[in-house]
Amino acid sequence: MAAITGIFRAVTYRGREGQIAWMLHRITGVGVFLFLAMHITNVFLMLFPSHVFNSLAALYHSVPFKLLSIFGLYFGLLYHALNGVRVMIVDFWPGAGKYQVPLWRVQLVIVALIFVPSAALMLARMF
Repeated sequence: MAAITGIFRAVTYRGREGQIAWMLHRITGVGVFLFLAMHITNVFLMLFPSHVFNSLAALYHSVPFKLLSIFGLYFGLLYHALNGVRVMIVDFWPGAGKYQVPLWRVQLVIVALIFVPSAALMLARMF
């Protein structure tokens, strides 16, 4: 119980929009980095016999991996990029710090407006 309470306190430090935006930015950044590392490893496997590379390529073409690439990688890239733009606006525009919460909400709306239709198209082509 104490561990759960400690985790809850760590996650809800201030617990407002800024903390949520910060955590999502870090999580999506790590996810994009892991995908990049996996991609580099995949390219490296081309040096080995073809059955090694082909078995991994078969994994990439499986439905669970495609869903992970849409809902993990694509969403992660989109959120991370737009949140980075928001952070740059707040950093370089004097006085924009007081508008962080509205900017984050606008960013979420833009992410949803871009992600939902394009993810639906990707899912339609997958099935």
